[in-house]
Amino acid sequence: MKRRSLAAWGALLPLALIVCVGYIGTVLWTVRTSLSSSRTFPKDDFVGLQQFERLLDNDRWQHAIHNLAVYGVLFITAAMVIGFLLAVFIDQKVRGEGVLRTAFLYPYAMSFVATGLVWQWVLNPESGLQNAMHQLGWTSFEFDWIVDQDMVIYTVAIAGTWQGAGLVMALMLAGLRGIDEEIWKATRLDGIPTWRTYLSVVLPMLGPTLATVFTLLAVGVVKVFDTVVAMTQGGPGLASDVPAKFIMDHLFARANLGLASAGAVVLLLTVLALIAPLAYARSRQKAKGGHA
Repeated sequence: MKRRSLAAWGALLPLALIVCVGYIGTVLWTVRTSLSSSRTFPKDDFVGLQQFERLLDNDRWQHAIHNLAVYGVLFITAAMVIGFLLAVFIDQKVRGEGVLRTAFLYPYAMSFVATGLVWQWVLNPESGLQNAMHQLGWTSFEFDWIVDQDMVIYTVAIAGTWQGAGLVMALMLAGLRGIDEEIWKATRLDGIPTWRTYLSVVLPMLGPTLATVFTLLAVGVVKVFDTVVAMTQGGPGLASDVPAKFIMDHLFARANLGLASAGAVVLLLTVLALIAPLAYARSRQKAKGGHA
């Protein structure tokens, strides 16, 4: 049995090395390109941080970062609140629990493109929710956010929340099911209201789960692209533009390889900044457990 295991690891090791080298190699190539004056084709020169300076001075990039911040705050807050409430609801041992879990988690199984297209149709003033309400006689009803430059980013947040809340629900439910039933009995004996138990006892105990959920959602915010393209193409104008779309446009449409690479490096550093604290905290926790 041990020989078979060693043989399996021996067969997988070259593949793992190829994947690691390929991944690290592409990252290093992107970083190197961001330090060059590359346009349509890569150049082997070195211009320092000029591409990053151009990136930070670019009005479209600044606008994309602003949109990303608005989307991130709305999406993470709404997804965590709604996901937690759904988990609390299912945790009450309701009838049809399996069906409800599947229904709430199903949107997350859909592709981001499909989500964007569905919500584009729902929010389209001429054929979606607004038109349906007008057909029912409520002609004063207006919900045209998807074509409103000031409100369109909120529609992207709605679509993202609809898709992401199910994942939060699943993770939160797993955390709730791990809480000792004796804690609930003790709080009931002490006459503590249920809502206070959740706020003062349950949520602090779900700290690791909350950190994991926040990290997953935050990483999803940084790399949001498919939903925006499917829903709005970054429009109207550039009203719903995001950094990932900025990078793809400059990489393929504007043939500016150096600037696109600089944007990709900034997003990579952002993701690492989000993941690093969680990884560090978990390593500390494992170290304490092993020492104990």
